[in-house]
Amino acid sequence: MKSLLDRFHKAHVSSAILLTPFWIVSFMYPKIFNSSFSSKQVQLCGCGLLGVGIWLSVSQGNFATFSPSFPSLSAANLVIAFGTVIMVTGFLGCLGAIKENKCLLLSFFIVLLIILLAELILLILFFVYMDKVSESAKKDLKEGMKLYNSENNVGLKNAWNIIQAEMKCCGVNDFTDWYPVLGENIVPDRCCTENSQDCGRNSTELVWKTGCYERVMTWFDENKHVLGSTGMCILIMQILGMAFSMTLFQQIHRTGKKYDA
Repeated sequence: MKSLLDRFHKAHVSSAILLTPFWIVSFMYPKIFNSSFSSKQVQLCGCGLLGVGIWLSVSQGNFATFSPSFPSLSAANLVIAFGTVIMVTGFLGCLGAIKENKCLLLSFFIVLLIILLAELILLILFFVYMDKVSESAKKDLKEGMKLYNSENNVGLKNAWNIIQAEMKCCGVNDFTDWYPVLGENIVPDRCCTENSQDCGRNSTELVWKTGCYERVMTWFDENKHVLGSTGMCILIMQILGMAFSMTLFQQIHRTGKKYDA
């Protein structure tokens, strides 16, 4: 009877640890629901993001690299890094729970702890140095604008065009930020309220007057409740993932489960 209760407890803890982080849920469907998914689909989420990141890197160049000070901080590299973290973390949590391997469960706990601490430190530093970060970001974005027409920065040009068209903005602070880059009274065509060929030449009355930095900050302010709720959910899932992984670790330790190769 005691053995049966132990198994029942382990089953619930195993399910909980893998149901808390959202990327683990899909990994554990073969274990929990006895579906026909193959074990290879465990890495689909992370591999998918890796594939998108590599495609962006190869086909789009430095897509969404606005800052010349941090050329590696592009959308492609961020997606690759995020996909790698998801794949590695999911692999550790999934395999550790399925195999009841203490070493993998402990590694899963440590990885989540490192991610959690890094998030908290970055969040604190951001709020402490918010004004300095804002000014540095504006300055760096203006420096990046100087590379708009350079041959090796097609990705940066595409990123600016997309942002200005979608956010209905122009430049960093306003449309005059483009004058030192493209010439007096000249802005990119995507700054025009109605996009057409060469519409950005000598027609400042037909361009968006608001800067993109202000637009982005406004978007964050309008969506702060959604972003805050999303961040809180992720934080809770990480904490629960750590708690359940350690619970399963202790349960395996008490029942004398040995390390699996």
